[in-house]
Amino acid sequence: MSLPTWYRSPEYHAGIGYDVHPLVDGRELVLGGVVIPYAKGLKGHSDADVLIHAIMDAILGAAGEGDIGEHFPNTSRKYKGASSLLLLGRVGQIAAKAGFTVVNVDVVLLAEEPKIKPYKTAMRANIAQALGMDDKHVNIKATTNEGLGFIGAKQGMAAYATASLRKG
Repeated sequence: MSLPTWYRSPEYHAGIGYDVHPLVDGRELVLGGVVIPYAKGLKGHSDADVLIHAIMDAILGAAGEGDIGEHFPNTSRKYKGASSLLLLGRVGQIAAKAGFTVVNVDVVLLAEEPKIKPYKTAMRANIAQALGMDDKHVNIKATTNEGLGFIGAKQGMAAYATASLRKG
């Protein structure tokens, strides 16, 4: 059996990312670069944008450039409270320096609440702008954890992301 040319081509790379943060009182909830009205926010060194962090790791993985902890360590004061959208832009630059163009990103949020449907258009636009791409190549989905585990208990949120990159 012969594989299709695109499958054999070394010019396309794929990466996967995952991130998780606990919910806490006293923080804004930032998802996809959008501040969403909610009783709690995500705890983290930066703005704790779980969607963006998963995308960053997916892009870095596809480019063979490590992970966000290597590039933006949570032990550095420089990144304390940092905008994850700004960091995503830097990840796009890292990928470009390695010779890659981000083709598309796909991310799924795992959270019981709040509903993100009203914010998805703005999130897609933010992500696309940070990466210098068309927002039609950014996809965002959300699902609950059906009441199971820490996500189901509304103690935190997680996200999975994939990214496709083209060499050259």
